[in-house]
Amino acid sequence: MSASQPTNASTTSGEPPLKRAIGPKLLILFVIGDILGTGIYATTGKVAGKVGGALWLPFLIGFVVAMLTAASYVELVGKYPRAAGAALYAQKAFKVPFLTFVIAFMVMCSGLSSASAAALAFSGDYLGEFTDAVPPTLVAILFVLALAAINLRGVAESVKANVVLTLVELSGLVVILSIGAYAVFAGGGEPSRLTDLETGGTGYALMTGVLGATALGFFAFVGFEDSVNMAEETQDPARTFPRAIFIGVTVTGTIYVLVALVSSLLVDSRTLEGSSGPLLEVVKAGGVDFPPKLFALIALFAVTNSALINIMMASRLCYGMANERILPRAMGSVLARRRTPWAGIVFVTVLAVGLVSTGEIEGLGDTTSFLLLCVFAVVNIAVLVLRKDRVDHAHFRTPTALPVLGAITSLILASPLADRAADVYIRAGILLLIGIGLWAVNKAVMSAQKKA
Repeated sequence: MSASQPTNASTTSGEPPLKRAIGPKLLILFVIGDILGTGIYATTGKVAGKVGGALWLPFLIGFVVAMLTAASYVELVGKYPRAAGAALYAQKAFKVPFLTFVIAFMVMCSGLSSASAAALAFSGDYLGEFTDAVPPTLVAILFVLALAAINLRGVAESVKANVVLTLVELSGLVVILSIGAYAVFAGGGEPSRLTDLETGGTGYALMTGVLGATALGFFAFVGFEDSVNMAEETQDPARTFPRAIFIGVTVTGTIYVLVALVSSLLVDSRTLEGSSGPLLEVVKAGGVDFPPKLFALIALFAVTNSALINIMMASRLCYGMANERILPRAMGSVLARRRTPWAGIVFVTVLAVGLVSTGEIEGLGDTTSFLLLCVFAVVNIAVLVLRKDRVDHAHFRTPTALPVLGAITSLILASPLADRAADVYIRAGILLLIGIGLWAVNKAVMSAQKKA
């Protein structure tokens, strides 16, 4: 075995190794597909409401922050090419099981809040192009229950299928960029809006307003961290992941900044803010005869795909934590006929329905960003701590300044400086308390069993 090909973790446990079927091109498309979705389709307007016409600025800053953390993930996945992600890195760096659990549970909860935001986006203005006969909250709850039913039945999504999904999602953003290009050449739009910063003040208020918009806009960039869970199924991950993640984040970041420019150019920030389907407003204002219903259908597909992926990820993570005995063992129960983790699916579905019933798109998107920014801060610190841990294969090593900046920027965007609503912290705190409660119950039961 060459120095650049680390051993598949499965081969050391007596189990057959996972098939390394993902090549460089498929991995790039997987990363792009993981990032694209609900964030840009649903929260663009809410970001505009925080920052005004300079909508592109938060997405540009978010792109830089995402790239800093992506560099840390690239080093760690090359160093430890196993399907465990942030929880694995935290455990290796700090060896504190409770911290490892908190990180894993935060990742799970970020998936739930993201899926819940997608459910509300599905039930809003995009669906409104077809019908408004059912109350949006009811639609969102039924949407979550439908995803749970699909999840219980068993969804075997391959990476090649993800390529198709990615192309459909991407097509909607290409439509937006094409409309923008037409508007520019036709002399349409309002270029002066692109420099308007409407944060309610100057100095400190300006800074916190931009940080708040960036923190919310960062929701559009989450997803690349999920790709590290494909490490054991990727050909030569130490060589493949750096290129795939950097290209994936760069492509999506560039598209997001351009979409933000087009959105602000064609639609004023108040109109964008008031819509749960802001890109639909861009299509209608673009002066191009593109059917709004067709674009709405593409957007519905995009948010559905994002929600399904996140619900699946959360339920499988719950199942994995139960199998590792850090959540009650019963939560790892599997449906015998379908071989799906029914207890984990029921648990995450109940939480998602609760989030949909009590939240809104902006708050849930910001909750997702907050949870993952906390995780990203830990990952960036873990890179530096694990520099003392040598491995016997070559891997990417990020310049030390990048994880330092990544940790600092993640912590700033997760802090109250980002001017987020108090309900975001309350919602995240309640979710974590639920997890900690389950962890405590599980620990008490296991201690009692040992004594018996």
